[in-house]
Amino acid sequence: MGSRAHLIVGGYPVGSSAGHDMDYARIQLLEKLYAGGYQTTVANDFEDIEARLQGTDFLVSYVAGPFPDASQCEAIDQWLAAGGRWFALHGSTGGKAARVEGSRRRKMVRLAHHDALGAFFLNHPPLSKFEVAVQEDHPITDGLPATFETADELYLIEPIGASRTLLTTELERDPSPDGFGFAYDEDTSVGDDGKTRVLGLERQVGDGAVVYIALGHCHNPSTNAQPVVDESLAATGETPRTFRGSWETPEFNRILDNAVGWGQAQA
Repeated sequence: MGSRAHLIVGGYPVGSSAGHDMDYARIQLLEKLYAGGYQTTVANDFEDIEARLQGTDFLVSYVAGPFPDASQCEAIDQWLAAGGRWFALHGSTGGKAARVEGSRRRKMVRLAHHDALGAFFLNHPPLSKFEVAVQEDHPITDGLPATFETADELYLIEPIGASRTLLTTELERDPSPDGFGFAYDEDTSVGDDGKTRVLGLERQVGDGAVVYIALGHCHNPSTNAQPVVDESLAATGETPRTFRGSWETPEFNRILDNAVGWGQAQA
């Protein structure tokens, strides 16, 4: 019997795109898993995750809203400690946002799944082009150049606890226009040098591990929720109606292919 994977792709509430082309992401990831020899189950959220993990070697998530609650995180951690591997993409570090009193803006709420992932999403500026630097020799980064350019949402991520940094970029300050995106009290995503931001990391859990990669935004005309983009991507500031970004780069596809192999390493 081949390796088993469980793929979670979806927005909140169930059936929502949450500003992403979930079908595109789901198809791309399923094709990668199929080519890698996995037998894959699919879900829109973490509702039945404990049962799904039984006999599963590899968990993959691409979500915008759904997240595991505290008891589900405990089940995931136990599965990881026994040798499971979780590859989490993009909005997996998001989750629940609360209204800011006296404002129309929202602020992300730190919950148990952020500790499980080792990363917490604060905000992202408008879509832009930026350079990604590879920081570690790791199965996920195998074959990547030292740096590469991509177009994506540049996530501002706060690393939590002990982790191994895989990918970074440089950004001295959040260039988001007033009122854009999510509010936050302090920019805890920037490094001690005042410019380095983590875009990929690994958290070890017993015999298993979680790898989180912040790249991967995509939308189509019916799911586009981007009000504006950075001039590095479009001089007019007009948002592309269809956006694939990192998904169309050889480097991101190399990361995905590497992840498929990494997920089988202890199967």
